[in-house]
Amino acid sequence: MISRLPKVTGRDMRGVMAYPPTPALPGADLVDAENTVNLEETERMIRSLIRDGVDAIATNGTLGEMHTLTLDEWKAYASCVAETAQSENPDFPVFVGATTLNTRDTIERMRFLADLGVTGTLLGRPMWGDMVAPIMERFYRQVAEAVPEMAIVVYDNTAAFGGVIPRSVYRTLVELPQVVAVKYAGGASVGFRYHNDMAHTQTSFPLMPIETDWFPAWEMYGEDLVGMAWSSTTAMGPAPVLALRDALREGRTEDARWLTERLRWAHEPFIVGQDFFEFAKYNVPLEKIRVNAAGYMDVGKSRVPYTEDLVPEAHHKTTQEHVERYKQITAEIEAHLGASSSRTAEKV
Repeated sequence: MISRLPKVTGRDMRGVMAYPPTPALPGADLVDAENTVNLEETERMIRSLIRDGVDAIATNGTLGEMHTLTLDEWKAYASCVAETAQSENPDFPVFVGATTLNTRDTIERMRFLADLGVTGTLLGRPMWGDMVAPIMERFYRQVAEAVPEMAIVVYDNTAAFGGVIPRSVYRTLVELPQVVAVKYAGGASVGFRYHNDMAHTQTSFPLMPIETDWFPAWEMYGEDLVGMAWSSTTAMGPAPVLALRDALREGRTEDARWLTERLRWAHEPFIVGQDFFEFAKYNVPLEKIRVNAAGYMDVGKSRVPYTEDLVPEAHHKTTQEHVERYKQITAEIEAHLGASSSRTAEKV
């Protein structure tokens, strides 16, 4: 009998989960653009991330422009991501976003992904109307039961989804074998909320912090509880984040502390750490600006209506400063620790 459970469990989730953008062809920012996904760059991007050592890839969240791709574009992109990853390593974990405005469309997209052989989905929740705890619990239970072979990384984004995941919902999530991780909402990774949520999840699956919060979370809770972090910064070149992963795994506490300090220093100018809700207004274009400037991948322009021309000039400047700092620490880390060079380091 063929198992209809996911290929992975929460206990399998270890290392760095990379969150790359969806590469765009020239003209993708125009209102009449069609077939905007740069599939050639998508293939190169996925191969580079896997070969450079990330442990999993998740696509089509906010940065991945789930909300601005047409259905045909999403299918073409998902297919390219799946086929490329499988050609590199048939067992490599890939989670493709399937968040929509309703349960039925989400299930339909998850079934499409299951047919592609994708490991699982990065899944937020419908957000047109407020989703109170009982509705949220039923939503995740229904999609898990409808496509039981698909692993689910729950996507928690306080700006996009209008609030945090209530604690009562975590009690439901731990009952679902399909749920293997939570991309934890930024800004409070090792605070009281994180601690209290983890009291429910324990070792069932990781509440993944962002890479800049990984060391304090690891130091407090250990690998069994926070063995995996999420990182969109890997799209700028994954070497610094992977160096942190290796230091944590190898018990090199002082190296991990130093790497965290350097990563935080590099992020200081970037608006996300200063005002998350201001960042959320310009999330996609700011991310694409920094990724393109770093040079590890060429992801093109963001799609309408969230385009770069509407980003305040002050945010452009601070994002560029962030990129320059990231390039600097990439070189510093390679010199200090002998970290593997990345395309970013080569271009410094």
